[in-house]
Order: sequence, then C-alpha cells, then structure tokens
Amino acid sequence: MSRFFWLSEDKKSITASFDATHKWGLPGAHCDTCGATWASGGHQYPAVDLSQLPERREFERARPEPYAEFVRLRELVRPLAPPHAPLPPGTHFGPLVGSTSGRFGPFTSQGDMLWVVRRDAFESLQAEGVRGLLGCPTELRFRQKAPPDLLELQLEPHGRLHPDCLSPDVPLPCETCGWVYFRLPDEPILDAASLPTDLDLFRVGNYSTVIVGTERFMNAVQRLGLSGIVFHELPTR
Repeated sequence: MSRFFWLSEDKKSITASFDATHKWGLPGAHCDTCGATWASGGHQYPAVDLSQLPERREFERARPEPYAEFVRLRELVRPLAPPHAPLPPGTHFGPLVGSTSGRFGPFTSQGDMLWVVRRDAFESLQAEGVRGLLGCPTELRFRQKAPPDLLELQLEPHGRLHPDCLSPDVPLPCETCGWVYFRLPDEPILDAASLPTDLDLFRVGNYSTVIVGTERFMNAVQRLGLSGIVFHELPTR
C-alpha cells in the first residue's frame, strides 16, 4: 500500500528566506448569496504566463471584487490554466517576484504553502524518477554575486481529505461561489480512492495549503541528502 507524507519546513536547517508574491492573481470575491468576502490560499500556478493577455493589468490589483467581476476575470485566464484547475478567488499566476536573504539550501518554504528548490536538487530528483515535478523560474532578487538558480514547484490540487476526519458540522459550499470554511483536522486522513497514482507531489484538493509527497518522493529526498523538509506520515482510508 502506498504511503503519503505531509511536507513542512525543517526549521533547524533554515538558512534563507524570501519575501515574494506572484506577478498576477485573481482578486478576492464578494458573494451576495452567502455574504462572504473571501480568497483561498494554496492555489498557485507559476507556469501560467499572463504577459500576452491584453487584460493582464487587471490581474495586478489586490482588492476584492463583486463575484460577477471575479468570474469575468477567471474566465479570461481559464484557457491558459491547467485543465480542471478550480481557480478560486485568490489564485496566483506567474513567477515569484520579491527579495531574498541568506543562503538557500535545496528546499525552502514560505509558510509550508509554497516551495522553492535549487535547480541542482530539482534535476537530481528528476533523475531519481520522481514523477510529475514542474519547476518554474522565479524573479527573486539576490544580494550575493553568484545567486542560486531557484525554481518554484507548481503543485496542483488532487485528492481529498477523508470525510471521517471532518466535523459533521461542516456546511455545504455556497451554491453560487463555492465558499465553505472548515479548520484543518488535528489528525488529517487522506481519502485513498481520490489520490493521484501518477504524481509524487501534490496539494490536497479540498485543503490546498496541505502539500503531500509520496513515499517515493520522500525516499529520493533522503537518499540524495536534500535538506529543508520534514515529513509527517498521513493515514489513508
């Protein structure tokens, strides 16, 4: 049976940090049906380039918009996004732009929700047969003369948390905008039948801030001696 692991940053090995965001993004949205004004975390597509989109400047605004305006912007981007990407309010696109400090090891995280990897480590993982990795160039600024070549991992949502680990009080999503809020369970369980069989690294579909790697990914990281990640096994059901 396959084993799956929740990734978090190894705080003991941190030697660098970055203050950055993506070049473009969908705004937050206000829904008149449920009354929520919201944006979702953990939906980042650095490989999606909006530079040729005539309306690209509309994706540089940060303020929330009425839901109908959000939908208009979302549909402009949808042909450029991966198939079946949910694209909720707050989805980000394009390269990371911002500043850095320190010396980067193989893996560095921003709040455990976004990971950058040095190119040499990325290529070593590919050579080890890790499946489905997509590394995207960044536009981070460095102070050192010989900066590292950092890639952001595009990690798409797949699979779900198992209903058994969720509270029975979780409401149904809003029929208009899809908004639903629930806290991450103290002991998450993955729905085994929903998990991808051809990827070794992905986000959990209904809790996209949780990033999961397979045992194959963990073994490759450990075999190569790549620092920066702590692995926590997640049960499946």
